[in-house]
Amino acid sequence: MSQSSSPIEVSTRAQSLDPNLPDEIVVIVLNGAERGKRVRLVDRLRVGKAPDNDLVLSDDTVSRQHCELERRAQGVFVRDLGSTNHTRVGRTAVHEAVVESGATISVGVVELGVRVEPRQAVVLPSESNRFGEALGPSLAMRTLFGVLERIAPTDASVLLEGETGTGKDVLARSIHQMSPRHDKPFVVVDCGAVSYSLIESELFGHERGAFTGAVATRQGAFELAGRGTVFLDEVGELPLDVQPKLLRVLEAGEFRRVGGNKTLRAEARVVAATKRELKGEVERGKFREDLYFRLAVVPVTVPPLRARREDVPSLVERFLELARKRDPAAASVTLSPSTIAALAAHDWPGNVRELRNVLDRAIYMATAGGENEARIVDLPVAAQASHGLAPCFEAGKSYREVREQYESDFERRYVSWLLERHSGNISAAAREARMDRKHLYDLARRHGLREGRG
Repeated sequence: MSQSSSPIEVSTRAQSLDPNLPDEIVVIVLNGAERGKRVRLVDRLRVGKAPDNDLVLSDDTVSRQHCELERRAQGVFVRDLGSTNHTRVGRTAVHEAVVESGATISVGVVELGVRVEPRQAVVLPSESNRFGEALGPSLAMRTLFGVLERIAPTDASVLLEGETGTGKDVLARSIHQMSPRHDKPFVVVDCGAVSYSLIESELFGHERGAFTGAVATRQGAFELAGRGTVFLDEVGELPLDVQPKLLRVLEAGEFRRVGGNKTLRAEARVVAATKRELKGEVERGKFREDLYFRLAVVPVTVPPLRARREDVPSLVERFLELARKRDPAAASVTLSPSTIAALAAHDWPGNVRELRNVLDRAIYMATAGGENEARIVDLPVAAQASHGLAPCFEAGKSYREVREQYESDFERRYVSWLLERHSGNISAAAREARMDRKHLYDLARRHGLREGRG
């Protein structure tokens, strides 16, 4: 055999970034007794139960000589070798087929993931400090831009991981803008904001009468996007029972509306984002491993703002430009070098989104007061908490009165910070805080905070 079957450890990547080196294709056992085993597909890989195969699977549903995988220029060529329980791509039994990276092949009941790994993970940073709408002159961001510049023109699925507010949505939109699909629709599905009962309809649409309240036929995201891009924001919040349905769409390239019988083609590219660490979610059984592999054909981690403080001055200038376009009265507003330095020194738990909110508040106050210099009149709530400022006690008050005062102050600050992180979305904020949505709503109303979206 021309194939070595020794298990290997490889990093999660999907496309070679060195044009002088060919990609490596890795086959991963996703379930069964050999779950986690990985073998390289160099030229040809034979799979079966017999010990002379390159990849030996002990499951009873696997034939002695089950199937063969061959590397070709157009992808991975799969050939069934007359197996008893068939070789399937998605739900379709195949005799011969060509699959792409990210596909899942079923050998009996054992699932194999096909992934592309780079031989060399060194990426040359982009020469530009911009990628589409995204801005970042730091080395961390230019390195990220270097990856995305190569990936954007392809059809590869991209998974953007990182903290809330780092700009994953901006990067997703920029990937679409820099791709050949830029003139097609860009459709966003916020998997964390759509109610559990409607997420399937949001993705795939529904027929009239499919469920209570379905008074008319509705197109879902994949149908609306056509040959454009579907952006699955907060994909880590996707319910477990919906995940197999999304996987089938990605594998087979087709779907049905809820309550419908007609099969529709899914031709959109998928870009997903999450603040969760999906590998950990997979290990905890909260996210399907095969869906993770299908989404993470190209995984990208967006660094937090505290890891790229040198980006802050450029971001500040960009947000000032946007404010001046939005409001001509802000045309003369500037920030002093000391203020910019103070902003760069802050940790920004809410990342770029928090920075923009603080700047907008300062610009509005400067404009309202007829001032030319914007001042950061107060530290963000998160900054005060992170610096552990001690309370100032007052003589003459009882212990209970003081405690109630600071409990109320903490409550107000925490709820304000939480709602700001989620742009006023009560449901998403309650999920992060692990508290009842109604209780959070009552707290926000008690402290006179804006309710936002439900």
